[in-house]
Amino acid sequence: MSLQPIPEGYHSVTPWIIVRGTAQLLDYLKKAFNAVELARIHNEDGSIGHAEVRIGDSVVMLFDAKEAWGPTPSFFRLYVEDGDAVYQRALEAGGTPVTEMTDLFFGDRVGRVRDPAGNIWWIQTRKEALDHAEMARRAQDRTHVDAMRYVQESLDRELRKRMSP
Repeated sequence: MSLQPIPEGYHSVTPWIIVRGTAQLLDYLKKAFNAVELARIHNEDGSIGHAEVRIGDSVVMLFDAKEAWGPTPSFFRLYVEDGDAVYQRALEAGGTPVTEMTDLFFGDRVGRVRDPAGNIWWIQTRKEALDHAEMARRAQDRTHVDAMRYVQESLDRELRKRMSP
């Protein structure tokens, strides 16, 4: 058997989350997104030097930031079967709403939650399979224009907060 360049169970791109309080974020991910912890390795000082969780079919890696490092928030798109239920669970686990669940012109229902470490999770469910012509038509429809404006403005408000001292 030949060695595979990409380990089984991993994808070509694997995100890293670097935060202060990785242990607490691991707990949040388990409650909010049913993450399964695959690994947790501590450094000599007790900080987490490497951790992995599986969310759905994807692996996410984490480790504790050094004190001298600035914040490095990440942004994730999480496709799930029931976005409304996962959105609510993410809030109940300690997340903060950024964007309420909203139907968008391209057939997805989307909401955003900021986790306790400041990362933003796009929680999405594909509701309809649409061709490009139908997406283009819907993108001009007032209901969908307003929905897109709302999701863009809600993210803008969240990110502008980060610029304030």
